[in-house]
Amino acid sequence: MIHETLERILFPRRVVDPSASRSALSGKTILVTGASFGIGRELVELLAPTGARLLLVARTAEKLALVRDRARALGADADSFPADLRSETDMASVLAWLDGQPDGVDILVHNAGKSIHRSILQSQDRYHDFQRTMAINYLAPVRLTLHLLPRLRQRRGQILNVSAANVLLPPMGGWAAYQASKCAFDQWIGSSRLELESMGVRVSTAYFPLVRTRMLANPAYARMPAMEASQAAVRIALLLNRGRGDWSPWWLPVTSMLARALPRRLWDRS
Repeated sequence: MIHETLERILFPRRVVDPSASRSALSGKTILVTGASFGIGRELVELLAPTGARLLLVARTAEKLALVRDRARALGADADSFPADLRSETDMASVLAWLDGQPDGVDILVHNAGKSIHRSILQSQDRYHDFQRTMAINYLAPVRLTLHLLPRLRQRRGQILNVSAANVLLPPMGGWAAYQASKCAFDQWIGSSRLELESMGVRVSTAYFPLVRTRMLANPAYARMPAMEASQAAVRIALLLNRGRGDWSPWWLPVTSMLARALPRRLWDRS
């Protein structure tokens, strides 16, 4: 099939060396948000055998418990806290839970997110779409980062931002709520990066293309090339193993350059 061939070319498979992961991550405490589905769940599967302590946060309590139990079955010291990070009350509870962790947090993986594809005309009576996407894609990771910064500084930790390839592309029609919120945190973490790294806190960002998760459930995307969630998790794990650096698809710089060279009308149609 054409789209399967394209996927092999666009998203070549990578693997994680388990021994390298154990060497890099054993004894560290890793907080993963959005851990119950998709990329988060696959990442937990990779991290569980490394000897790291896993702190897992997600909205769906039942599913999160299953992921936590799976991590424990794979040998991880794992704990979980079900919470909607868009909620001020839930966020306060998560922060209190994190403050009670005896070893602090070494690595913070901002994976929780919300995607919306909806035109402006369809959004006229849906201001809450913009509130929700900004709350989870921007405000929640900012608040978590600020709250955990003292411990991350003390432990010379790492922050990993799970971002989107369209952050590095010209704006696309129908994605105003999503793209604005993802760009907001990308700009925030980018603006803060020099200060954070001067404190000894390393910053990494993974700019993912379409990934086969619940966000891609729309039938319109069924035939489009997309990365498997397990392969997205591999890219994150490799960044954690290295403890530094960013990742984006090999073709993204050229695509971004060509997109910005196109007349805006042609880009919108594409």
